[in-house]
Amino acid sequence: MTTSALEGALALDAAAQDLLFREARTAYAFTDEPVTDEQARAIYDLVKWAPTSMNMQPLRIVYVRSPEARARLVSHMADGNKGRTASAPLTALLAVDTDFHEHLPRTFPHFPGAKEVYSEPEGRIAQARFNGALQIGYFIIGVRAAGLAAGPMTGFDAAGIEADFFPDGRHHALAVVNIGRPGPEAWRARNPRLETDEVVTTV
Repeated sequence: MTTSALEGALALDAAAQDLLFREARTAYAFTDEPVTDEQARAIYDLVKWAPTSMNMQPLRIVYVRSPEARARLVSHMADGNKGRTASAPLTALLAVDTDFHEHLPRTFPHFPGAKEVYSEPEGRIAQARFNGALQIGYFIIGVRAAGLAAGPMTGFDAAGIEADFFPDGRHHALAVVNIGRPGPEAWRARNPRLETDEVVTTV
Protein backbone atom coordinates (compact mmCIF):
# COMPACT_ATOMS: atom_id res chain seq x y z
CA MET A 1 0.00 0.00 0.00
CA THR A 2 1.35 3.43 -0.92
CA THR A 3 2.05 6.18 1.60
CA SER A 4 -0.79 8.29 0.21
CA ALA A 5 -3.21 5.36 0.55
CA LEU A 6 -2.12 4.80 4.13
CA GLU A 7 -2.57 8.51 4.89
CA GLY A 8 -6.05 8.36 3.39
CA ALA A 9 -7.01 5.49 5.71
CA LEU A 10 -6.70 7.80 8.71
CA ALA A 11 -9.13 10.49 9.87
CA LEU A 12 -6.38 13.06 10.48
CA ASP A 13 -5.07 14.93 7.47
CA ALA A 14 -1.47 14.35 6.38
CA ALA A 15 -0.23 17.57 8.01
CA ALA A 16 -1.60 16.52 11.40
CA GLN A 17 -0.12 13.04 10.98
CA ASP A 18 3.28 14.60 10.26
CA LEU A 19 2.99 16.96 13.24
CA LEU A 20 2.22 14.19 15.71
CA PHE A 21 4.22 11.30 14.27
CA ARG A 22 6.21 11.25 11.03
CA GLU A 23 8.04 14.57 11.34
CA ALA A 24 8.10 14.69 15.15
CA ARG A 25 11.08 13.42 17.07
CA THR A 26 12.92 13.93 20.35
CA ALA A 27 14.31 17.46 20.62
CA TYR A 28 17.74 18.04 22.11
CA ALA A 29 17.96 21.83 21.77
CA PHE A 30 15.42 24.63 22.06
CA THR A 31 15.08 28.32 21.33
CA ASP A 32 14.64 30.73 24.24
CA GLU A 33 11.02 31.43 23.29
CA PRO A 34 8.96 30.94 26.47
CA VAL A 35 6.33 28.25 26.87
CA THR A 36 3.34 30.05 28.37
CA ASP A 37 1.19 28.93 31.27
CA GLU A 38 -1.71 28.75 28.81
CA GLN A 39 0.20 26.34 26.57
CA ALA A 40 1.22 24.19 29.52
CA ARG A 41 -2.38 24.04 30.72
CA ALA A 42 -3.69 23.27 27.24
CA ILE A 43 -1.37 20.26 27.01
CA TYR A 44 -2.87 18.63 30.09
CA ASP A 45 -6.43 19.65 29.19
CA LEU A 46 -5.99 17.55 26.04
CA VAL A 47 -4.01 14.69 27.56
CA LYS A 48 -6.45 14.13 30.42
CA TRP A 49 -8.84 12.40 28.02
CA ALA A 50 -6.40 9.52 27.43
CA PRO A 51 -7.61 6.11 28.64
CA THR A 52 -6.33 4.45 31.81
CA SER A 53 -7.40 1.29 33.63
CA MET A 54 -10.56 2.03 35.61
CA ASN A 55 -9.96 5.70 34.78
CA MET A 56 -7.31 5.79 37.53
CA GLN A 57 -5.28 8.70 36.04
CA PRO A 58 -2.14 8.27 38.19
CA LEU A 59 0.00 10.81 36.29
CA ARG A 60 1.11 13.91 38.19
CA ILE A 61 2.93 16.76 36.46
CA VAL A 62 5.29 19.30 37.99
CA TYR A 63 6.18 22.12 35.58
CA VAL A 64 9.64 23.28 36.60
CA ARG A 65 10.05 27.00 35.86
CA SER A 66 11.90 28.87 38.60
CA PRO A 67 15.71 29.02 38.49
CA GLU A 68 15.87 27.52 41.99
CA ALA A 69 13.67 24.55 41.11
CA ARG A 70 15.47 24.10 37.78
CA ALA A 71 18.84 23.95 39.55
CA ARG A 72 17.50 21.33 41.94
CA LEU A 73 16.18 19.21 39.08
CA VAL A 74 19.38 19.53 37.04
CA SER A 75 21.39 18.26 40.00
CA HIS A 76 19.54 14.94 39.73
CA MET A 77 19.87 14.53 35.96
CA ALA A 78 22.41 12.29 34.26
CA ASP A 79 25.42 14.23 33.00
CA GLY A 80 24.31 14.05 29.37
CA ASN A 81 20.91 15.52 30.27
CA LYS A 82 22.01 18.35 32.57
CA GLY A 83 22.74 20.98 29.91
CA ARG A 84 19.59 20.47 27.85
CA THR A 85 17.43 20.48 31.00
CA ALA A 86 19.08 23.68 32.26
CA SER A 87 18.45 25.50 28.97
CA ALA A 88 14.95 24.30 28.03
CA PRO A 89 12.18 26.94 28.26
CA LEU A 90 10.03 24.58 30.34
CA THR A 91 10.57 21.16 31.86
CA ALA A 92 7.86 18.77 33.00
CA LEU A 93 8.62 16.34 35.80
CA LEU A 94 6.27 13.39 35.32
CA ALA A 95 5.47 11.15 38.25
CA VAL A 96 2.71 8.83 39.39
CA ASP A 97 0.66 9.07 42.54
CA THR A 98 0.63 5.62 44.09
CA ASP A 99 -2.41 6.61 46.13
CA PHE A 100 -4.45 7.25 43.00
CA HIS A 101 -7.12 4.90 44.37
CA GLU A 102 -8.26 7.61 46.78
CA HIS A 103 -9.82 9.39 43.77
CA LEU A 104 -11.63 6.37 42.32
CA PRO A 105 -14.96 7.05 44.06
CA ARG A 106 -15.06 10.26 41.98
CA THR A 107 -13.34 9.14 38.75
CA PHE A 108 -14.94 5.66 38.53
CA PRO A 109 -18.26 6.29 40.30
CA HIS A 110 -20.30 3.48 38.73
CA PHE A 111 -18.20 0.90 40.63
CA PRO A 112 -18.54 1.68 44.35
CA GLY A 113 -15.87 -0.88 45.33
CA ALA A 114 -13.19 0.44 42.98
CA LYS A 115 -11.01 1.85 45.74
CA GLU A 116 -10.86 -1.49 47.55
CA VAL A 117 -9.61 -3.24 44.39
CA TYR A 118 -6.30 -1.43 44.92
CA SER A 119 -6.01 -1.78 48.69
CA GLU A 120 -2.72 -3.72 48.42
CA PRO A 121 0.27 -1.40 47.78
CA GLU A 122 2.27 -3.80 45.58
CA GLY A 123 -0.42 -4.22 42.94
CA ARG A 124 -1.42 -0.57 43.18
CA ILE A 125 2.14 0.64 42.51
CA ALA A 126 2.49 -1.68 39.51
CA GLN A 127 -0.76 -0.36 38.05
CA ALA A 128 0.27 3.23 38.72
CA ARG A 129 3.55 2.74 36.85
CA PHE A 130 1.93 1.00 33.87
CA ASN A 131 -0.89 3.48 33.46
CA GLY A 132 1.41 6.43 34.18
CA ALA A 133 3.69 5.28 31.38
CA LEU A 134 0.66 5.13 29.10
CA GLN A 135 -0.24 8.70 30.04
CA ILE A 136 3.33 9.85 29.43
CA GLY A 137 3.06 8.64 25.84
CA TYR A 138 -0.07 10.73 25.43
CA PHE A 139 1.64 13.66 27.14
CA ILE A 140 4.37 13.67 24.47
CA ILE A 141 1.71 13.65 21.76
CA GLY A 142 -0.05 16.51 23.59
CA VAL A 143 3.13 18.58 23.53
CA ARG A 144 3.41 18.02 19.78
CA ALA A 145 -0.27 18.88 19.31
CA ALA A 146 0.47 22.24 20.95
CA GLY A 147 2.99 22.92 18.18
CA LEU A 148 5.94 22.38 20.52
CA ALA A 149 8.77 19.87 20.65
CA ALA A 150 9.31 17.36 23.45
CA GLY A 151 12.58 16.02 24.78
CA PRO A 152 11.64 13.07 27.02
CA MET A 153 14.35 11.61 29.26
CA THR A 154 14.66 8.80 31.78
CA GLY A 155 18.31 9.42 32.63
CA PHE A 156 18.10 10.77 36.17
CA ASP A 157 18.40 9.82 39.82
CA ALA A 158 14.79 8.89 40.55
CA ALA A 159 15.35 8.47 44.29
CA GLY A 160 16.96 11.90 44.47
CA ILE A 161 14.12 13.55 42.55
CA GLU A 162 11.52 11.85 44.71
CA ALA A 163 13.22 12.91 47.94
CA ASP A 164 13.62 16.48 46.66
CA PHE A 165 10.30 17.08 44.89
CA PHE A 166 7.99 14.44 46.42
CA PRO A 167 8.95 14.03 50.08
CA ASP A 168 5.51 12.62 50.91
CA GLY A 169 6.69 9.24 49.59
CA ARG A 170 3.56 8.54 47.53
CA HIS A 171 4.94 9.69 44.15
CA HIS A 172 7.36 7.88 41.85
CA ALA A 173 9.22 9.82 39.13
CA LEU A 174 9.01 8.17 35.71
CA ALA A 175 10.20 10.74 33.17
CA VAL A 176 11.44 14.28 32.65
CA VAL A 177 10.34 16.09 29.47
CA ASN A 178 11.89 19.28 28.15
CA ILE A 179 9.41 21.41 26.19
CA GLY A 180 9.83 24.30 23.77
CA ARG A 181 10.37 25.42 20.20
CA PRO A 182 13.12 23.38 18.54
CA GLY A 183 16.38 25.29 18.19
CA PRO A 184 19.24 24.90 15.70
CA GLU A 185 20.49 21.32 15.48
CA ALA A 186 17.60 20.18 17.66
CA TRP A 187 17.29 16.80 15.95
CA ARG A 188 19.39 13.72 15.53
CA ALA A 189 19.07 11.64 12.38
CA ARG A 190 15.90 9.57 12.28
CA ASN A 191 16.56 5.99 13.39
CA PRO A 192 14.97 3.08 11.49
CA ARG A 193 11.55 1.76 12.50
CA LEU A 194 10.35 -1.81 12.21
CA GLU A 195 8.00 -2.42 9.29
CA THR A 196 4.38 -3.47 9.65
CA ASP A 197 4.97 -7.09 8.62
CA GLU A 198 7.68 -7.38 11.27
CA VAL A 199 5.33 -6.29 14.05
CA VAL A 200 1.71 -6.98 13.10
CA THR A 201 0.08 -10.39 12.81
CA THR A 202 -3.57 -10.95 11.96
CA VAL A 203 -5.19 -14.18 13.13
